[in-house]
Amino acid sequence: MTLIETKDLTVRLGGAEILSGVTLTIEPAEIVTIVGPNGSGKSTLLRSILGIQTLASGSVTRKAGLRIGYVPQRLHIDRPMPMTARRFLSLPKRCTDAQATQVLSRCGVAGVENRQLADLSGGQLQRVLLARALLNQPEILILDEPTQGLDQPGEAAFYQLIEEVRRETGAAVLLVSHDLHVVMAASDRVICLNGHVCCQGAPDVVRDAPEYRALFGFGTQGALALYRHDHDHNHGPGQGVPHQHGPDCNHDHDHGHNHSSAKKAHDHV
Repeated sequence: MTLIETKDLTVRLGGAEILSGVTLTIEPAEIVTIVGPNGSGKSTLLRSILGIQTLASGSVTRKAGLRIGYVPQRLHIDRPMPMTARRFLSLPKRCTDAQATQVLSRCGVAGVENRQLADLSGGQLQRVLLARALLNQPEILILDEPTQGLDQPGEAAFYQLIEEVRRETGAAVLLVSHDLHVVMAASDRVICLNGHVCCQGAPDVVRDAPEYRALFGFGTQGALALYRHDHDHNHGPGQGVPHQHGPDCNHDHDHGHNHSSAKKAHDHV
């Protein structure tokens, strides 16, 4: 049974159209990675799926009783306010000490129960956020750029953990990423968003496709971590399916990694 389905989802904020006609499905146990430039509507799409963003038109359908675990892009912590990792895990729903110990250990941060959230490293904090999401025994994990601010080994290790969790629990994963070549190997499907669905497909299909290479900058200068993906055209009726990128496409790229570092990150997954 499909977990989540959006149909012609459109969002307007301040008179501007942020998302237009986004149609997609998330199936049980699959990992779907959403990529796109800053301002492309990735976080807005997640908020729409979670039901906290008002739609201008279209619909979001979630499986009845769907259990969702959410890991935000970042957690703003007020340093003067004491908050241990253990206390955080019991908000808003209380968990037992045994549950807390088990889930923290599973996420690779055993022993941090009594540490203040403000004193944790970025990687430790993201793992605590993941642990809290897993307490709900989710059918789907929704993660909004969960590795932003982590170094390359930290990113690779976190994504490997997500893949292990998916394999062990059967939970689906909907992930917004800023660094495609780290998550590519574990993703079942990649969706490129830029206000609308530009293109999508299984990684093993799109990885070697000329349009994928043009889109994400694979070539003599290696893989690309920082990129701009700008469109100056309309996709028309075929919107939301892979398309051939011709001379009417405008893809500007900022090359941010050499080939060896990108390959190293990819191999960690």
